[in-house]
Amino acid sequence: MLILAGLGNPGAKYEHNRHNIGFMAVDAIARRWSAGPERSKFASIVSEATVDGEKLILLKPQTYMNESGRAVAEALKFFKLDPDSLIVFHDELELAPGRFRMKAGGGTSGHNGLRSIGQHIGPHFRRGRMGIGHPGHKDRVLGHVLSDFHKVDQAWVEALNSACADALPLLVAGQDEKYQAEVMRLAPAEKQDPRASLGDA
Repeated sequence: MLILAGLGNPGAKYEHNRHNIGFMAVDAIARRWSAGPERSKFASIVSEATVDGEKLILLKPQTYMNESGRAVAEALKFFKLDPDSLIVFHDELELAPGRFRMKAGGGTSGHNGLRSIGQHIGPHFRRGRMGIGHPGHKDRVLGHVLSDFHKVDQAWVEALNSACADALPLLVAGQDEKYQAEVMRLAPAEKQDPRASLGDA
């Protein structure tokens, strides 16, 4: 069994924010793999799916980003799973828009959701890092992540989320590098500077 947690903030106000791309990825996975009905549990919206015989718990914490760890820790404890059974999909400032990288363990790069999870369960969980680009200056980061994707972004956002869902059997099999490569094959993104201005004044 694996827990796939997407990070974001609850409510319609934040639904299309860059910070919520983790929620979007989990929703795409739920659609692609015919997940069961959503329900409220572990301070989250939860559904279940099966991929290649592996049961997946799809988790969208409803705690707000900076308390995501509380929800994730509750789910891990309930299912008696170790942190390495957790895969977190999240927005990544240090990757150009549309780029994707898998990572196991390590730091949080200032991401409040990852920081919260690390505080509750330690650093040894897997991360699906979904590039949203950097606005160019640290003072603009909050406005950037809490702003909606532009219309021009929609094509790559949808392609990246669909690729994360379509390639999922590789992730479930523990083949993180192959999963990363397949996601980028299915949703190739233009190489660009993640710190280039993205038009958010």
